[in-house]
Amino acid sequence: MSLDEESSCNHEIVYFGVTNVNYERRTIGSVDTWRCVKCKKIFCEEKQLGIESIVDYVGMPKISADQKWAVLLCNLKKHKDKWKLVKIKKDDEIQHECIDEKVVKLKVKDFKIEDDKHWNFLIENSINKAVEI
Repeated sequence: MSLDEESSCNHEIVYFGVTNVNYERRTIGSVDTWRCVKCKKIFCEEKQLGIESIVDYVGMPKISADQKWAVLLCNLKKHKDKWKLVKIKKDDEIQHECIDEKVVKLKVKDFKIEDDKHWNFLIENSINKAVEI
């Protein structure tokens, strides 16, 4: 399906699976994944255990055709704040609120964060799996 067809798709979204995020062999959160049965586009939602805040959007979260869903991990943080669902592009730069609420810029090359204190994994490669962080 071309990008034009995908962007004009009248999505029929069904639940597709989950990625559990584990820390010290305990699940601390998950990413629910839905997929359009027509264009196969993936939609994701982060669920961090113990955090009950309401999201700032209505409906399925959207990403552009050149982005993928990923979990960003910060080796400087502990336990629950250690991860966040993000949208990344193949070769880009993303901003991350690190310790002490300092915003850092992280380089992305081929959908991988290039930094010794941060890393990521793509949701599309981890659906219906548990990832130990």
